[in-house]
Amino acid sequence: MHFEKSEYTELSDQQKSELKSAFLWSNKGKCWVSRAKEPNLYRAKQIAKKLGFTEEQREGERLSYAEQLERQSGRAEERADRYDQYAANAAQRGNQMQKPIKDMRGDIAFFTQPIISGHSGSQAFGNRRRKMFDRYEKGFEEYRKSEYFLGRAEIARETAAASKFKDKGYLDRRIKECKKEIRKRESHVVSYEKILLALENGEQKEKYKGKPYTIEEVTGGLERQIELIEKAMDKQAYLENCLEELGGIQFSKDNIKVGYIVRIRHREEVEILNTGPVNVTYKILTGGAAGMTLQATYAEIKEVAKVIEKTRKHPFKVGEQFTATRYTYPDPKSFKSIKTEVVYEIIKASDTTIKLQAIGMDEKPITRKPSFRFGDRWMFSIDDRHDNTFYKEDTNS
Repeated sequence: MHFEKSEYTELSDQQKSELKSAFLWSNKGKCWVSRAKEPNLYRAKQIAKKLGFTEEQREGERLSYAEQLERQSGRAEERADRYDQYAANAAQRGNQMQKPIKDMRGDIAFFTQPIISGHSGSQAFGNRRRKMFDRYEKGFEEYRKSEYFLGRAEIARETAAASKFKDKGYLDRRIKECKKEIRKRESHVVSYEKILLALENGEQKEKYKGKPYTIEEVTGGLERQIELIEKAMDKQAYLENCLEELGGIQFSKDNIKVGYIVRIRHREEVEILNTGPVNVTYKILTGGAAGMTLQATYAEIKEVAKVIEKTRKHPFKVGEQFTATRYTYPDPKSFKSIKTEVVYEIIKASDTTIKLQAIGMDEKPITRKPSFRFGDRWMFSIDDRHDNTFYKEDTNS
């Protein structure tokens, strides 16, 4: 937002407080810049509207995602150089503050000289020595600042190097986020188009609190969603190109099997316990976390270390019984239910499935596929209710 200093001075304290809560002053641009990032600009726009900024003017063209990263990288390099200079300055200040004490090393009398009360020369020496020690202590604070700025410089250089765009797992997660956002905004486009069609046909459509839509509002919202879809598609294309340059995702459920020993991310070798359509479950084999089970995407698998294929069998056996809770509603108009307990018995089991029969009831048997979960446990559910889900420890070696 651009306005004169005189206009800012005329604002009330409440208006200034609201302005500063959503905007920051940019000395370079000589304007107020939103604290929020696109597309989360709703509150900023509301405050701007309250301050009288009802019209939005757009200048130039949106940078592509690659151009944004290039600009971000350049700024990160500049930050790193500044932090290096800050660190060097802090270290120099620390050295200057500690130099007087360091120069006195070896002078035993300086450090052990007693202070005689009432003796002006002795007290003056004591005051000088105390100030030297105070500066020496402050020197340590400057050295800590130097280490802090060196750390910030290292982070800035990592940003400039864009090392995260060389991580397949990171790229895979961001690509999925882009696809999710595109699907969500496409549904918004469909909704806006339906509302716009209704308004053009003379119908009245209401938004929140009963306020009617206008054609201008709906058209603006529709254009905004299309713009954000294009932005997400541009980002997705860039990420997919980075992933392709790294060789793409080499592993999937087709070439990763239970029992394989693989390397995932920064970890040493881990054992694959379960393979799903999107993720794998693995067991950590070494270190302090040995025995723990975690999940990862196929993109995070770096390589297969050993091909040891195992057939992991569930531990549920024929004859085992499980008591489930069932709720029935005799009166469809009432929320009152009758709770009963039903005992299910496993009448057939294969390596991957079990068939259960409700005892004493004229019902068809049901088939369930037990799945392996965290903590070395298997589970299956009668009807997806929490209290009708049953667990059993893994018996595979």
